[in-house]
Amino acid sequence: MKFSRFKELRRRRKHILQLALFSLVASIGTAVAVALLVDIFEKKQDSRRPFIPLANITEDTEDPAEWGKNFPMQYETYLKTVDQTRTRFGGSEALPRKPTEIDPRNTVAQSRLDEDPRLKTMWAGYAFSKDFREERGHAYMLVDQKYTERQLVAKQPGTCLNCHASTWSAMRRLGRGNVMAGFETLNQMPYAEAKEHVSHPVSCLDCHTPQTMALRVTRPAFMEGIKVLKERQGVNNYDVNKMASHQEMRAFVCAQCHVEYYFKGPKKRLTFPWNNGTKGDEILSYYEQNGHKDWIHEKTGAQVLKAQHPEFEMWSQGIHARSGVSCVDCHMPYKRVGAAKVTDHHVKSPMLDIGASCRTCHSWPESEMKARVEQIQDRTFQLRNIAMDALLDLIHDLESANKTGVPQSRIELGRQAQRRAQFLLDFVEAENSTGFHAPQEAARILGLSIDASRKGQRAIYKINAKQE
Repeated sequence: MKFSRFKELRRRRKHILQLALFSLVASIGTAVAVALLVDIFEKKQDSRRPFIPLANITEDTEDPAEWGKNFPMQYETYLKTVDQTRTRFGGSEALPRKPTEIDPRNTVAQSRLDEDPRLKTMWAGYAFSKDFREERGHAYMLVDQKYTERQLVAKQPGTCLNCHASTWSAMRRLGRGNVMAGFETLNQMPYAEAKEHVSHPVSCLDCHTPQTMALRVTRPAFMEGIKVLKERQGVNNYDVNKMASHQEMRAFVCAQCHVEYYFKGPKKRLTFPWNNGTKGDEILSYYEQNGHKDWIHEKTGAQVLKAQHPEFEMWSQGIHARSGVSCVDCHMPYKRVGAAKVTDHHVKSPMLDIGASCRTCHSWPESEMKARVEQIQDRTFQLRNIAMDALLDLIHDLESANKTGVPQSRIELGRQAQRRAQFLLDFVEAENSTGFHAPQEAARILGLSIDASRKGQRAIYKINAKQE
């Protein structure tokens, strides 16, 4: 009997100890949970205060150094855009030059015209046939435009500054607070006059609101272009700064400049030709409808077009765009600086930081990623060369036809073919990914260019055959 009572007491004591231990563990767990919730709350509060202002940043603060006082980590990487590093099919290497009174630069990028002299024939009679170099980093975009030899052979309008300078404040000043009015004024100015209104390359103010650092679009031409494009997609009255998602803005801020465009009419108004879509042949059809030309080809008399740098248009046709991957994800990936995660403002080729750019999503080794990219670029470059040779064959045939008395009706067919072939080839040539943004689309456009060149030749040869 006593033994049974002893066992019962022992059992109760053990139970009490278990309850006490459980209570202790629960208390510790509760304390940890409370601490975690407090930490989360504090971080949320911090997120509402994304930075501690050390400098007063306003809509008129153009100098990125002032923004750098509030955002030192971002500014530090922004300064690295002075780097000149060449990749297999892009980038630039610093070539020393002796400064002059006309051109004070002590370094320039390598000449694309020297790398491929065929470009001189392709652009004969146009300023690009005199000077065309590899694009340097954002830090050089204003100085390289100021001193390119193209300024000496062509009267460039103020419109050019839309993509080569920080123009937000300039447009506000010129329009007395009305950005659209300032945009119209800047476009019509001669470049020599317009450049006096700007001081910096594209900087913080052009992509961020000073109060919150939220992404924004500041270029009226893109605002209008994307509105037209969205209307084609069934979205009316699209306001990019109100209706775009954050991830979309991570592409749109880049698309303010990395696009095909033209200077419309005598006012040289910057316009994005997206009324029919953003594919190369859709843009060409728009130019065909309005009769726009950039110049008369010196060797053939054809009314031809110069494509600019349609990275946004080509990216839009690729798998990354369809997968929701933005320009910033690859060219300005997140990086860790201590405990902070910041966007790397050292805008550069993903091939210069494959780990941060590509392997965030892809698990293959860096060597495999690099090989895949270069394989796409190699194949695109081969097709580009075939298209270039076909275009030059057409140009030479047109030169001969002009000299041998071929009827103008046939020559005109050849000129129209040259206009089509040249723009489509240039659409891929001027796009800075060498096909990677959309490999199949780049191949399709180059195929259309080759087809146009050969059809132009056949139009001329038919006449020659009849003459014989």
